[in-house]
Amino acid sequence: MRQHVDYALARRAVLRDLRAGRLDREDVCDAHPELLRAGRHIGEPVARDCPVCAHRSLRLVSYVYGDALARANGRCITSPSELERLDTTHEEFTRYVVEVCVDCHWNHLQRHELHGRRHAG
Repeated sequence: MRQHVDYALARRAVLRDLRAGRLDREDVCDAHPELLRAGRHIGEPVARDCPVCAHRSLRLVSYVYGDALARANGRCITSPSELERLDTTHEEFTRYVVEVCVDCHWNHLQRHELHGRRHAG
């Protein structure tokens, strides 16, 4: 199993605080325009409603970071085959998966995973 950190507990805490009035909607619906663009055009649709606005417009966007990635460092992954290619050609890098609602701009880091030949499993 690939090493990863899941942020589900942090997500639940943010949503709990939003519903309890300890956070404003503007505090959690603040996605950067580039994240929204990536969500609209290359994001992977999620088969559940947004936890904030209840629309069916959630997307997952993946970014990769690593010292050896060169030009690929910091870019969005547009397909599973692109991630597989990076896995086989680089020793180590990190993939960040962000949940974003393209309607209300909710966004939250869902998880990060270690990738590359060193972490192949």
